Amino acid sequence: MLNRVEDESNNLFKRCKDNPIITAEDLPYKANTVFNAAVTIIGGETLLLMRVEDRRGISHLTAARSKDGITDWRIDKKPTLLPDPENHPEEIWGIEDPRITYLEEQKLWAVAYTAFSEEGPLVALATTTDFKDFKRLGPILPPDDKDAALFPVRFNDRWVIIHRPAPIPTENEAHIMISCSSDMKSWSDRKVLVPARRGAWWDARKVGLNTPPIKTDEGWLFIYHGVKHTAGGAIYRLGLALVDLEDPTKLIGRSDEWVFRPRELYAMIGDVDKVVFPCGWTLAGDELRMYYGAADSCIALATASLSEMLAWLKEHNQLD
Repeated sequence: MLNRVEDESNNLFKRCKDNPIITAEDLPYKANTVFNAAVTIIGGETLLLMRVEDRRGISHLTAARSKDGITDWRIDKKPTLLPDPENHPEEIWGIEDPRITYLEEQKLWAVAYTAFSEEGPLVALATTTDFKDFKRLGPILPPDDKDAALFPVRFNDRWVIIHRPAPIPTENEAHIMISCSSDMKSWSDRKVLVPARRGAWWDARKVGLNTPPIKTDEGWLFIYHGVKHTAGGAIYRLGLALVDLEDPTKLIGRSDEWVFRPRELYAMIGDVDKVVFPCGWTLAGDELRMYYGAADSCIALATASLSEMLAWLKEHNQLD
């Protein structure tokens, strides 16, 4: 049973007392940090596809597996997916922050990740059936763009992706966008899905997707981050968003308050201070498990009740 401690903010999330659950010292090879892991369930086990930054500063992806999703992680002895700049020049400075979506129609997992190119970060896509062999589809969205995840099903015969382009120069604001494609190669009909708020809000000026959307009775639910710049530096905090079940371009729920923040020392101090950044979550019954990068330096775990989360969002829904 998960050993948990309540978050003082609103009791939605409970942190694992064993946090951080994975650090660079747990890796079977030398690295600077491990953080921002995608997650899925495969073969009855929890699989994390972790971002690992080597001691040069270049990131790659490494898989870790656990029967209980908390302890006894079996980590690949060498990087699972390395940058391949010779064949994919967009990966010259590394691959980062994956999100995993299982595509039932194709019986495979799609991994959307950030490729760090000379022109800036861009969204790339790879597919796999076992997280050992990967088929790269290459760049699917041009720089600057990141924080991307696919929906697991088509809508009107089109795939849909959530992503976050660079800030609009004239507004200095970065909004969460949504785009559509018939072939997962050419994406169009881009529109703002979750706009950055203005003023003193916790999610003013810059927001981005965190977790892939999960289907619920109320709509497609996902976590997003807001970045607030203060006199003490930037703070990354998390909020909830809900889009329509039939029309994912329609935002129907957005939390007025943040629901999770950096609080413990491992999330307050690291390579990047005051950051909580999940790239994936799992759902078993009513329990959501959110795996998050903390201070760009380690991986931690928090859990929540899906029903409680949806009920809370109804009371704290503010779209404007």
